[in-house]
Amino acid sequence: MSSIPHLNEFCDHLALERRVSAYTVRNYRAAVENFVDWMRAAGKWQNDFSAVSSVHVRSFLIDQGRRKARRTLHNHVSGMRAFYLYLRKHGQVKSNPFTGVTLPKLEKPLPKFLTEKQMRLLLNTPVTLWKDGKLGEFEAFRDSLILELLYGGGLRVSELCNLNHGQLDLSQGIARVLGKGNKERLCPLGPVAIRCWQTFVERFDLTAEYAAPVVTQRNGKRMEPRQIQKLLKTHLAGAELPLDMTPHKLRHSFATHMLDHGADLRAVQELLGHANLSTTQIYTHVSIARLKEAHKQAHPRA
Repeated sequence: MSSIPHLNEFCDHLALERRVSAYTVRNYRAAVENFVDWMRAAGKWQNDFSAVSSVHVRSFLIDQGRRKARRTLHNHVSGMRAFYLYLRKHGQVKSNPFTGVTLPKLEKPLPKFLTEKQMRLLLNTPVTLWKDGKLGEFEAFRDSLILELLYGGGLRVSELCNLNHGQLDLSQGIARVLGKGNKERLCPLGPVAIRCWQTFVERFDLTAEYAAPVVTQRNGKRMEPRQIQKLLKTHLAGAELPLDMTPHKLRHSFATHMLDHGADLRAVQELLGHANLSTTQIYTHVSIARLKEAHKQAHPRA
């Protein structure tokens, strides 16, 4: 149990009432622990969050700004703001010293993605490795399904791991996905992904019961994100593609290729489950950057 006042209750509130992801709970807990550790090291901790002042917070941000990446600092401040909101709601503090603090601007690098040619290579790799005797039959057909769902549906890896057969409507070609904030969205599945699912289930006589996971380990257990990250590395190596690609970058590829082929930005936003259009707009920057690079390489006046 944590020795930090109210921290365990806050984390329970996040997980059980707000129903945020385990990843977010872990990060917010780390943010609070990091701040308290800093206060203790500075000799300022009184075991009472109401004793924390804006002066303490400014000193903390100046010190941490020298030690941590900007993104990490922003995430820690987000965690502390959420924690203080919880404390205020429960009458433990009267004010939030993290409100209105100035943070360094975040750099916004363009998302990495695979080209359409690279995606075709990757999607073909599981069966190629199986035919070459480098991968088991079960793994090859399952991994093909995983890649088709990640790229074809634009799913987050956590959404794929939690996907059950009861969430698939093959007659309409859609999956009902539970995304961030426990929000449900519809993800169209292309005919290739549907065929992959049917082949996988029929070939290995798998249960397609309502609550059974769509992608499984050989023993029938639900897969975890780290297992999918690991298998992706295998297929990237097999296709001789950059090994720094992650399952989330297949989602980047999905969005970029959709926009390249004329999809409406708001439709892509809905497909990805983004709450804000500004989050989706980064992919238009990717497409524009590619067009400018093509112009620079090919046009005589560029």
